[in-house]
Order: sequence, then C-alpha cells, then structure tokens
Amino acid sequence: MTDTPKLIAPRLPRGFEDRSARDIAAVDAMIARIRAVYERYGFDPVETPLFEYTETLGKFLPDTDRPNAGVFSLQDDDEQWLSLRYDLTAPLARYFAENFESLPKPYRSYRQGYVFRNEKPGPGRFRQFMQFDADTVGAAGPAADAEMCMMMADTMDALGLSGQYVVRVNNRKVLDGVLEGIGLGPADPARSLVVLRAIDKLDRLGDDGVRQLLGKGREDESGDFTKGAELGADAIGKVLAYTGASGQGEDLFGTLRGLVSGNARGEEGVSELEAMAALFAAAGYGPDRIRIDPSVVRGLEYYTGPVFEIELTFEVTNEKGQPVVFGSVGGGGRYDGLVSRFRKDPVPATGFSIGVSRLANALKLTGNLVASDVIGPVVVLVMDREAISDYQQMVAELRNAGIRAEMYLGSSGMNAQMKYANRRNAPAVVIQGSNEREEGVVTIKDMVAGLEAAKAFTDNAEMKAARPAQFSAPRTGLVEAVERVLRADGGAA
Repeated sequence: MTDTPKLIAPRLPRGFEDRSARDIAAVDAMIARIRAVYERYGFDPVETPLFEYTETLGKFLPDTDRPNAGVFSLQDDDEQWLSLRYDLTAPLARYFAENFESLPKPYRSYRQGYVFRNEKPGPGRFRQFMQFDADTVGAAGPAADAEMCMMMADTMDALGLSGQYVVRVNNRKVLDGVLEGIGLGPADPARSLVVLRAIDKLDRLGDDGVRQLLGKGREDESGDFTKGAELGADAIGKVLAYTGASGQGEDLFGTLRGLVSGNARGEEGVSELEAMAALFAAAGYGPDRIRIDPSVVRGLEYYTGPVFEIELTFEVTNEKGQPVVFGSVGGGGRYDGLVSRFRKDPVPATGFSIGVSRLANALKLTGNLVASDVIGPVVVLVMDREAISDYQQMVAELRNAGIRAEMYLGSSGMNAQMKYANRRNAPAVVIQGSNEREEGVVTIKDMVAGLEAAKAFTDNAEMKAARPAQFSAPRTGLVEAVERVLRADGGAA
C-alpha cells in the first residue's frame, strides 16, 4: 500500500498580493492617465531589470546587522551579489552612467515597475509593490525641482483629485543646517540618520512620538523598542521648532533663516526654497496645491537638496476606527550624489515616485477608480464533440475580425457551459447544435441584454421558454451578427 502524498497548502507569502483581471484593468487605466501627464512634460519611457548588482544599488535603506539589509539578494554563478531593486531611482543612476555618452543631457525619463523591500510586512505595507517614477538627470538648480512638483500636482488633477491633495516641499540642506547647529551632521552621521528617520515618522507618530525617537527611544504597541538619537532637551526643541515652522512666504522663510543663521549650507537651502516658491507662483500653483513644509524629510539617504511629497488630504478610517488623513502616495527629491557614485564628475539629478498600489486605493475611495469587470471573450459553445473543427473555424473567423473569442474547452454540457460564459463575463455566446448546422444558422445570445431582460420575469421556466436576447443568424453572417451585439452593448467590434 502506497502512502498518499501530502498536499501542499496553497499560501500567498506574507507581504505580497495577487491581482485579478479587474484590478489590473483599473490600475492600467490609472497608469495611462499618469503616463499622459509625464509625456506632456516631455519625458520618455525607459525600462531597467528587476535585478542589479548589489553594489550598484548601494545601501540607502535602513541598516541592520545583515549585509543585504532591506533587500532580497542572491549570489550568481560567478559569486557576484545580485539584489532585487528596492526603488527605480538607483537603477536609473546606473543606466545613465553606463549610457552617458549616448544620452541627451538633461535626460528626462519615466519608469514603471515592481520594487522589493525585505522588510516586516503589515497592513498596507508590502514587500513587493509598484512604483511609477519620473526623473531629470543632468539639470542643476531649483527650476528642475519645481517642475517635478508641478508635474506631481498636474498628475493628481488628471486623476480627479483636485482639491484633495497638496504637494509638500522642503530642502534637506535646511535640515542639515539645523543638525549642524546642534552638533550633528557630518560630525555624527549615525545619529543624524536616526534624526532624519524620526522626523520622517512625524505624520504617523506626531510630536510626542518623534520627541521620544529624538531622545532615548520609543516602544511601539507591539512591544518593539526603537533606539533613539539621544539628543538633549535643547537640541530636541530646536529640531521640533524647525519641523513645526508654519506659514508661507516671508514669514516662513524668515523663521527658517533664523534657525540656520550662520550655516552656509542651511542658508543655501532656504534660498532654493524661495526660488522654487517664486516659480510656483509664476506658473499659477498656489499653496493650496504646492506648499513649503519643513516637516518633509523623505526616508532614503541619497537626497541632497529639495524633497517633496504628495499628500492626499481627505479623511479615511484607520484600523482602530479613527479618522485620519489618507497621507502620502508618493514623493521624491534631488539626489546629486547618486550618479556620481559611477562617475568622477558631478551629475545633478531630481525626480519623484508614485506608489501605484496606494494611489489606486485612494482613487477607489474617492470614486475615481472603479475596478469594473473586464469584458470577457465571446464564447463558442461546443454542443457536438464530433463537430469541434466547425466550432474552431467559428472562433478563428471571430478572432480574424478582431473580436476576442474562445471555444469552450471543457467537458461539460450546455448548462455548465453557459455558467462558464457567465463567469468569463462573456458579452455573447454562439450556439450551434446539429439542427442549426443542418439549417446553416447559428444562435447568438446577447448576455448583457439577456441579463437585463431577465429582470422582467418572475418565473424561471417562463424566462427559459422566452429565451430573451437570443436570435438566429445565418452561419455565413456570424461575424456581422456578433459585431452587432457588441455595438449594441457598447463593446468594441
């Protein structure tokens, strides 16, 4: 007696998700609108692989004791370490450096694809997620950064989110000036990084949570403890005074200049923010769409100047049932040192990234993204197995006419085949039994009209006898008859 083999439990790995046809169609429609804005600004597509050499990506994610912290890595057959990309920016820097001689400067491109983070998954936090980026490489100065912010705003408008977002803008140079003023910055890069990451959690943890992370540390609800920057009370006060600076125009810039007075890098950052604000005003982007906000940091380490985030401002309910602002769906900034890792000469660059999955969720909540059912193929039923070549010929004729079609390939009878067509969301079904074949006709059932007509019947037997939205057509007129049904239902024929 042989042992029954143990079945493998079908399990989706934590931090990953499956996507259905209707989800894919909805996201594709959203991406098409984003792409149209990018191309209107003069950006062209480029695609890089999922894997890069680990040293190419660099270590810009949070450090731990593992050499491949934050990323999924493996060794190839010549013992080179490869990693799945954790964003689309580091691969672009490699691509630009490798193709430097042949690319136009500045180089304007957009990219869409999956990225991977080897991090602890949680609600809304995935290990694989899609991003949609746009970057300008080879352009220094605040004008290129300002253009990115304006394009972010235009993208949100194109997606139907006017009045429900704000692009928040800051400059890392200003924060660097604040950090140097409390004895950090280049003098203590490790603690400076802890401060940056603490500020980046401001919208989620609030002032009290960030204050703990700037001090001794913070224990979260699960009991995990995050070690803090161990700043003194005066230093914590200065950092929070910086992140809490409010207002617009000269009131805000005056406050920021006071916080970095005497620090050349910090003062340079304030000047760049003033220049960007002037460009926003000149182009008609008011603070209701693009706003200077010192609390914006961005978590990645490679940013060197202006940084920006798209925040959706409408309220949603969190897992605790509390009303909260939806929050960030993307962002970016200037990263002048990233390409310079590959070349001796400095290469300025700026760009931003949209979190596709998170943005799609936001659009569903606002009614701007409807995950409607995908229209399936016309299904040709197989009523007579011995005549299968005739059914295959019908399918070929429909496909040659540009109509999505398939022949039923299962082994069930007519009722099960009709249920199959319903599950496939078929707009029409083609039926030909032996009697129809002898008469030289086919029966076409309009599934959309039939569903609507069925609502008028209260008796199932009566409905079957009436055969609503079902008609006969000459076999030679199959394509024309199906096209007529598709046009009537609003499908493409």
